[in-house]
Amino acid sequence: MRPSHLLLAVLVAAVWGVNFTVIEIGLDHFPPLLFSALRFLAAALPAVFLVGRPKVAWKWIAAVGLVLGVAKFGLVFVGMDAGMPAGLSSLVLQIQAVFTAVFAAAVLAERPSRVQALGMLVALAGIGVAALDEGTSGPLGAFLMVVGAAAAWGLSNVLTRKASPPDALNFMVWVSTVPVLPLLALSLLTEGPAEDLAALRALDWQGAGTILFVAWVSTVFGFGAWGWLLRRHPASTVAPFSLLVPVFGMSSAALFLGESVTPLRWCAAALLVGGVALTTLTPARGRGPRLTVRTSPEFAGRLPAPAEESVR
Repeated sequence: MRPSHLLLAVLVAAVWGVNFTVIEIGLDHFPPLLFSALRFLAAALPAVFLVGRPKVAWKWIAAVGLVLGVAKFGLVFVGMDAGMPAGLSSLVLQIQAVFTAVFAAAVLAERPSRVQALGMLVALAGIGVAALDEGTSGPLGAFLMVVGAAAAWGLSNVLTRKASPPDALNFMVWVSTVPVLPLLALSLLTEGPAEDLAALRALDWQGAGTILFVAWVSTVFGFGAWGWLLRRHPASTVAPFSLLVPVFGMSSAALFLGESVTPLRWCAAALLVGGVALTTLTPARGRGPRLTVRTSPEFAGRLPAPAEESVR
């Protein structure tokens, strides 16, 4: 990999890590479900008019949009709003690699290798340590929401694998159109029109900036750059850079939000990152095309490389 490509991969990981800190700031301006809806609206428009017609069946766009956009991101935003720290969220979401491998085994007959199984156990041990740490310092319910979001992410990875979109940018943009209305409806039902209107009327430059960052920088730029790298390098070369995401996530949260990183949290980070590395960088066994699980915290990092059948 050329130095410029290496720097781009690190930049994408940094953007995706810092994104959790930006989300935390945005939650000071918007109710969580409204914020998530605005994020997808900004990611879809005006890009949906520039990428052309969808290149996969609508059923896959709708399925991934609901599971990934509504369930996964809805749970992440609500969990963080309920007290889940930004840095810890960036770390815990990496357990999606384990959920992906489990769902792939059930749906795609992809049997994990012994090394992958070991990696899952190590990652689950990391989740246990993180839960122990969060249970003594924060709301356990918010922690479980983020774990649930990781499960939804894993399911969306398998759905994306089944969809096999030939153009990942086109797919991502069209998927972004699906969650907008369901998230707005949920926001009106649970957060209330009065709170939503108050947040929109109080919109300032900082609030608008958080929407633009999570939509355009983290999603559109992050996806475009990651996909560009995957078209030029093997997935096994690019994928390990996603393991830097929780490093940037926890560091930026500590720097800008003053979040503390306890010894237990460092231990959880070591176990999770190590377990995810074993799970994602080892090929699975099974019938049909090989499934390679790749991780990232954001939309872009979960779509398949055009030249290789895979799922992140």
